[in-house]
Amino acid sequence: MIKKVLLIFGTRPEAIKMASIFHTLKHNNLFNVKICITGQHKEMLEQVLNLFGITPDYNLNLMQSNQTLESLTSNILLSLKSVLLDFLPDIVLVHGDTTTTMASSLACFYHKIKVGHVEAGLRTNNKYSPWPEEINRKITANIADFHFCPTAAAKKNLLNEGYKENLYITGNTVIDSLLLIQQKIYNDENLKNKLSGKFDFIDKNKKLILVTGHRRENFGLGISSICYALEELSNRNDVQIVYPVHLNPNIQNPVKEILQECKNIFLLYPQEYLDFVYLMINSYLILTDSGGIQEEASAIGKPVLVMRDTTERPEAIEAGIAKLIGTHKKDIIENVIKLLDNKAEYEYMSQIKNIYGDGTSSIQIQNILLEHL
Repeated sequence: MIKKVLLIFGTRPEAIKMASIFHTLKHNNLFNVKICITGQHKEMLEQVLNLFGITPDYNLNLMQSNQTLESLTSNILLSLKSVLLDFLPDIVLVHGDTTTTMASSLACFYHKIKVGHVEAGLRTNNKYSPWPEEINRKITANIADFHFCPTAAAKKNLLNEGYKENLYITGNTVIDSLLLIQQKIYNDENLKNKLSGKFDFIDKNKKLILVTGHRRENFGLGISSICYALEELSNRNDVQIVYPVHLNPNIQNPVKEILQECKNIFLLYPQEYLDFVYLMINSYLILTDSGGIQEEASAIGKPVLVMRDTTERPEAIEAGIAKLIGTHKKDIIENVIKLLDNKAEYEYMSQIKNIYGDGTSSIQIQNILLEHL
């Protein structure tokens, strides 16, 4: 009997990590797969959908400028009712830690629909960091019927919280997507030349520092401190800093105010995933407050300095290929300079380790669903 599976997501990172699951299930005639997007991100989400050839079956189109968490949560809950009643899925797959994930899980609970949580079990055990993601994960875990954990540590977190059934270590689906795009770049000379032309401002004789920053807990003083650190680092003649700037005004405004006129700093529009992978491949090191980039960088051997005080992905930290440095200007500058000037330190952090998966996560999730549904 064909089983109906609905994938619900709303942000660009979720789309990247759910794309491989969608295509894996779509090519299996035992599943009827549909996608619902909430539109928690809009333009950035559309870029990923186009790259992976995904056309949503339902689009809630809930994106609003500077929307509050309260309004987003309530709008998702109210809007999903008609989708769930129309498709009547056997299971809904949600991903990670977004407000879309938490609210979608709750909507499924109200309709007694099974939930599979992809990238389950990540924890900092600080409910305000990352905020609101830590609590979103915990609420989703309480509702989920299947927990697809990226690592053994994530599964252990759930065991420690009392969850005992349907806990599976599958690796992280982001590695599936990353390796697919990486091979696409490496194997297509025309594409490689096109990307090289698009980023022709990159000086191969300088060390490229790739920066991302978007977390809510860094709004205000945090993002300003990051920018002042980048401003000082840009005075070095041996570096280039490339910063695709998140569209949120809380990020855009301080970044442009502080960094717009700095030499050696290139402020870009948020990049399509293909282009961003190209930048990662060509970077010397990565400065980020993103969770997913911590995973991706480990698979391509790029040191990551994490501009946060906590991380729900401790495996890369423990392996020595990522480092928590916070958002203080002095700490950012010191840690970047250490990697720029200390060859041994850089080589140690540049190891490629498959701690987050080997590219088969989506197949593993498919096989688990086949067994249980």
